[in-house]
Amino acid sequence: MHSPTIRLIGAGLAGCEAAWQCARRGLRVVLYEMRPVRSTPAHQTANFAELVCSNSLKSESVHTAPWLLKQEMRRAGSLLLECADATAVPAGHALAVDREAFSKRVMDAITAEARIEIRREEVTNVNENDGITIIASGPLTSDALSQEIARLSGGEHLYFYDSISPIVETDSIDMSKVYFAARYDKGTADYINCPFSKEEYDRFYDALLAAQSVEGHDWEKLNYFESCLPIEEIARRGRDTLRFGPMKPVGLRDPRTGKQPWAVVQLRSENLRADSYNLVGFQNHLRFGEQARVLRLIPGLENAKFLRYGQIHRNTYINAPALLRESLQMKLHPNVFFAGQICGVEGYTESIAAGMLAGIYACSVATATNPILIPRATALGSLIHYVCNADAKRFQPANITFDLLPALDEESRRRVRDKRERHRLQCVRALEDFRKWECSSSLFREPREIPA
Repeated sequence: MHSPTIRLIGAGLAGCEAAWQCARRGLRVVLYEMRPVRSTPAHQTANFAELVCSNSLKSESVHTAPWLLKQEMRRAGSLLLECADATAVPAGHALAVDREAFSKRVMDAITAEARIEIRREEVTNVNENDGITIIASGPLTSDALSQEIARLSGGEHLYFYDSISPIVETDSIDMSKVYFAARYDKGTADYINCPFSKEEYDRFYDALLAAQSVEGHDWEKLNYFESCLPIEEIARRGRDTLRFGPMKPVGLRDPRTGKQPWAVVQLRSENLRADSYNLVGFQNHLRFGEQARVLRLIPGLENAKFLRYGQIHRNTYINAPALLRESLQMKLHPNVFFAGQICGVEGYTESIAAGMLAGIYACSVATATNPILIPRATALGSLIHYVCNADAKRFQPANITFDLLPALDEESRRRVRDKRERHRLQCVRALEDFRKWECSSSLFREPREIPA
């Protein structure tokens, strides 16, 4: 008797994780990836799990929400987090990866898995009555597949626009004008910091506001995700908004002067060779020539060689609260699952998390058992709970934060005033609930090992 076959669309972060979770539980997977047959405005390669924007999977500081999410995923046997840990680059208290090494490690594991068949072709049709399909096509879903998703969703289909940050060559940075430090000295001093005086900041700010943006073409209404605003959009909100956002100097004392700069631009290493750095939080929608002119006003980047300029691209996602159950199945089409950014999570780690759960839940349905939903008190459970239960009329993609997790009971809140201690207690509760869930699910029996 043949095992069920899962049809999986998209070999990005969520798709690769979902494929691995299905395969390691004995199911066959047909994994579709349209690149290189059809590329996207943001991808530069045809590799699986290519990181398009930042190279950071966020904080590894103990008892933070991103740390908790990753801890749960590691315990559940996440392939992509194992790959991220193995290809990590210095980034203070964050988990950042070497993009190329990370993607290669993921591809090697997926292609070596005998239960996963890879097809390099674009999917434009989803038969909701023909077996199980997981749609993990990502924020850059093709127009044809977007139309098919709109058909399945009955028109409940949304989009927003996102940006990616520039990358500079390390050898082109004037190291005499910058310094290495991590904010508040947390973690190791792996970030390059470009300090501004007030005069330098004012000159940069005025040039940024005067710079020309790329023509909108068919982007008549740019609906940016709030936490990914281009720097020029942030600057238009007031002269000091950048100093309280991506150029915040707090906690970044210059060791050469002993003082806090007026503003700071942070650069984070792109790979273990440290031969290139990205400008943290500096996504923008300016013409390439304008970017070169304005960004070279940053102290230390006067002669910067840009390996990649900032760009704008469309991010597609569904109105998950209206469409999905907490098992990530469609309410009207239970054989169709959604995973990753297209289901309404925001961020690399969150996308991998949604892919992991979609794969686990799809395995249950494929083997004719009801999915055992992960507890609400876990970071994984809280993230998916938000996605599937937010206000459908005002739904926006979300990162993992403690605001999504259930609060402590009233007595604990009254007894524990310190916020950090409250967060620690939430983490303890979450990991205990995760352990109970893992023990209760037959899908965690005898998991297969992740290859080295």
